[in-house]
Amino acid sequence: MTDIDLEMPIIDMAVPMPGFPAHQQFILVRLNDQGLLYAFTSIQDPELRFLVAPPEPFFPDYAPEIENQVLAALNTKDPDRLLVMVVITAGANETTANLLAPIIVDRDSRRAMQVVLNDSSLPVRAVMRKDY
Repeated sequence: MTDIDLEMPIIDMAVPMPGFPAHQQFILVRLNDQGLLYAFTSIQDPELRFLVAPPEPFFPDYAPEIENQVLAALNTKDPDRLLVMVVITAGANETTANLLAPIIVDRDSRRAMQVVLNDSSLPVRAVMRKDY
């Protein structure tokens, strides 16, 4: 079992992630010095973690539109305080990011949710460059 640093800020899920209804609290654990990769780790089960990254270094034009009901669920007062993280899948031949369903975190309320965006042109498996 992985030890969790409970001094790290706990992120409460406003809505559970699809398929994981029992996991309501997570922490972000930085995995590299550059701050490009994180483990979104469940407090309830530290073995459950998702590889996530901020999209900007990999997809500089990515600008998801966050709907008002998401802002309300996160208790967002300032949309500029949102942290957008994309879920990464590391494969043997390529690494992809889910641009259709990012995890949105309000930095102030520390509430989060995975949001399926209305823009159906966004890929679930966008290939990431290999030089990260």
